[in-house]
Amino acid sequence: MKLLTIETRQYLTYYHSRYQQVLDLGVDLYVLNGEGTEDFWPAERYRLVGTKHIDDMIACAKEWHATEQFDGVITFSEAAVIAVAAIADALGLPGIGVEAARNSRNKALMREAYRAAGVPVPRFTFVTELDDALAAAEAYGYPVILKPTLGAGSHFVYRVDDAEELRGRFEQAMAGIREMFWVTAEADGIDLGPQGLLVESFLDGREYLMEALAWDDEVYLGSVVDRITAEGKNFDDDVHHAPTSLDDESLAKVHRAVKAAAHAQGLRRSVMHAEVRFHDGEPHLLEIAARVGGGGLDQIARLTAGYDPIAAVVDVGRGVRPRVGHYNPLGEHIASMCLICDAGIVRRVEVPKEVGESERVFLLKITARPGDVILRPPNGNTIFGFLGVTGTSEADALAALTELSAKITVELDAG
Repeated sequence: MKLLTIETRQYLTYYHSRYQQVLDLGVDLYVLNGEGTEDFWPAERYRLVGTKHIDDMIACAKEWHATEQFDGVITFSEAAVIAVAAIADALGLPGIGVEAARNSRNKALMREAYRAAGVPVPRFTFVTELDDALAAAEAYGYPVILKPTLGAGSHFVYRVDDAEELRGRFEQAMAGIREMFWVTAEADGIDLGPQGLLVESFLDGREYLMEALAWDDEVYLGSVVDRITAEGKNFDDDVHHAPTSLDDESLAKVHRAVKAAAHAQGLRRSVMHAEVRFHDGEPHLLEIAARVGGGGLDQIARLTAGYDPIAAVVDVGRGVRPRVGHYNPLGEHIASMCLICDAGIVRRVEVPKEVGESERVFLLKITARPGDVILRPPNGNTIFGFLGVTGTSEADALAALTELSAKITVELDAG
């Protein structure tokens, strides 16, 4: 089995661990990067286009496909979802289609699709001018959420409590999205939908994350995770717990909402990362990405619910129904977190043996390398890694997570 994976712009070696999981499933994995480095992947299975223009990427993929005969095209990168849909179409391979990909990437189009289908969402207004943002916030009432249409990783997502704060955050967000990787890494020469910001009404309930699958008329919630972060205004310190605390009735509501939203986006055969937040007792959709979730959410899904999102990517990519059922927690408690530090330039990250060799640690991924720039809100939301631990209960897992994460140290130079 041969699969082609795409990065429009190489994101360091962030996805190499995912690529290794694909290899471990017995797949011959080929990598095509639009922009990147020459030594990214073994030469016989790597092509660097030198440009991220969609026409050039399609031409390179077609030429390679003529000799290798790929079984499918996949990606783990949010910034490559639209490009992969276009390349799959051009190669005549399974895919979600460009329109569904655009709906799944651009949050303004996503919200419009939800609203048209009657899917519960926060009230929202697409804006590119401060006056329009202020008017929307006044209509909804503070606090409001400000977020980019082509964002990822909570970069330049803010809770805003009054008009004065909105003026400052609007300027920061508009400047930020012009340079944010998840915008600049998108393919050139293809319609990405409206680019700007959304002003959204505030949802006051808890948030939940799903690794899910759409297959024909059904949608499966493979795993469900609670987001238990003590929230501030920047959504910058994700902490998760599984299994979910949702009861059966609430889970049924979430399933109905995610299914309706996936179909509204046009997703019929796709892996999905879905996020919902409750408000007035009902789940409201925040987003459904047409990719698996980042960090260690794939490992959490396998460990706590017996669902393998990476294997699902492989199967969907080649047009085969994955092994998946409706959510069935296995009783294993975990807690995980994004590792954050102050802003600056990374000199060194030190992980002591008692962390790295702990039997309770199932996830330890340091993504920052010496010389990497760490940005913190309001200028960005860079993390330096991920940590996840097991426990006998939520409290036990959280206590271990807190203790072990405190032992990891980062030395920084001034940025």
